[in-house]
Amino acid sequence: MPAPDLVTAELTLTGRITTASNATFLASIGGVAVVYKPIAGESPLWDFPDGTLAQREVAAYLVSQVLGWNVVPQTWLRDGPLGEGMVQLWQEQDPAQNAVDLVATDKVPETGWKPVLEGQDEDGRMVTLVHEDSPALRRMAVFDVVVNNADRKGAHILAMPDGHRHGVDHGLTFHSDHKLRTVLWGWLGDALTAEELDGINRVGEGLNGDLGRSLADLLAAEEIAALAARCARLLRAARFPAPTGGMPAVPWPLF
Repeated sequence: MPAPDLVTAELTLTGRITTASNATFLASIGGVAVVYKPIAGESPLWDFPDGTLAQREVAAYLVSQVLGWNVVPQTWLRDGPLGEGMVQLWQEQDPAQNAVDLVATDKVPETGWKPVLEGQDEDGRMVTLVHEDSPALRRMAVFDVVVNNADRKGAHILAMPDGHRHGVDHGLTFHSDHKLRTVLWGWLGDALTAEELDGINRVGEGLNGDLGRSLADLLAAEEIAALAARCARLLRAARFPAPTGGMPAVPWPLF
């Protein structure tokens, strides 16, 4: 839980992130920089219930905490100038680092990076979508499978100066149907590590305790059941899954 003053102190708007598809604001709570997404500013979607994206963002943070990998910055629900919404601690990323990139196909690094897909740019040149091969990003890929993230764009990965990677924008998660769309497919088919399996197991077990009780206030019962089933499948298979179904495997735009 956030400190009490982050829940009760005045939230003051300081700016707006205009590239977001939903109303997203920069704000301050007693000098602490945060992101504020009011429920009233959520755009309707054909495949997710209206007015539920903020709750899904908080649910993603709770699962991240149980995994123990600090994927999602601290996130909570509270009132604000535009009504109740999701609030998340602002993270100052390193602009010199890119965890995901588009590079010329003949320039893909031989080590340290994972190719995902190839295509042509607006000039007809072959380019490849790549992401770094790092433990922090790999844990985020596992997290995305667990929460069924339908929108892991490159811009939703914050490269921190110390090498840590935060994931943000988790409103499109926890659907009971398979929705996984991500740019992090580089480990497809690879065996999960003991650490990764332990984290998934903690989530599965947590659904029978505190985590399950907390998620019951944020998600539908069938969505929590689907989360439990995903954890069980991952533990049985013990490797990164492949794309399935008729939906695109990557979000658009990629960034």
